[in-house]
Amino acid sequence: MTSLLLHSFWETILMVGASAILSILVGVPLAVLLSITAPNGLWPHSWVNHMLGGCVNAIRSIPYIILVVLLMPVTRLIVGSSIGTLAAIIPLSLAGTLLIARMVEDSLRNVPQELVEVGLAMGASKRQIITKILLYEAMPSITAGITTVLINLIGFSAMAGTVGGGGLGDLAIRYGYQRYDLSLMGVIVVVLVILVQGIQMVGDFISRKLSK
Repeated sequence: MTSLLLHSFWETILMVGASAILSILVGVPLAVLLSITAPNGLWPHSWVNHMLGGCVNAIRSIPYIILVVLLMPVTRLIVGSSIGTLAAIIPLSLAGTLLIARMVEDSLRNVPQELVEVGLAMGASKRQIITKILLYEAMPSITAGITTVLINLIGFSAMAGTVGGGGLGDLAIRYGYQRYDLSLMGVIVVVLVILVQGIQMVGDFISRKLSK
């Protein structure tokens, strides 16, 4: 049982790690685009902002477990299967991307407008303002937001186990629930709690360092 628990643990790490990387790579640029196309942004375009924002809000409103089912044809097309660890990465990445996009957008919105105006007055390009001012100043808040998203992804990965997504959630369903093994269920809960606490501590540490 220990080997099975370790295998499921590493499956969860793979799902969360891969989906987190994909979510950051897509979510941060999406957040920047949402921020700069806002009415008071660097590149105001209301229709682009409304279209992107509407799509993000529409997909975010779908419960995760339903999103997994809806994406099964896409997942099967990409990875060749709708169940398993690799298949779970697809809906996890989409859910994480949307969460990161909104959290990073809020962080960028909270950067003082005066700093942007100073950058423009000094002749900085829009790219420099985005990278050297907006993202730089918002980095502590962005780090805290990404930490929250990682914790949410752990919860989502456990939920994916109900539809054969693999990982600790799948182990909890197949052995803890269906076989009524309460001791195994308790161990899985403890492992998930430790994992979440570890991520939160590391995220808080990095955020504090960046704030200085």
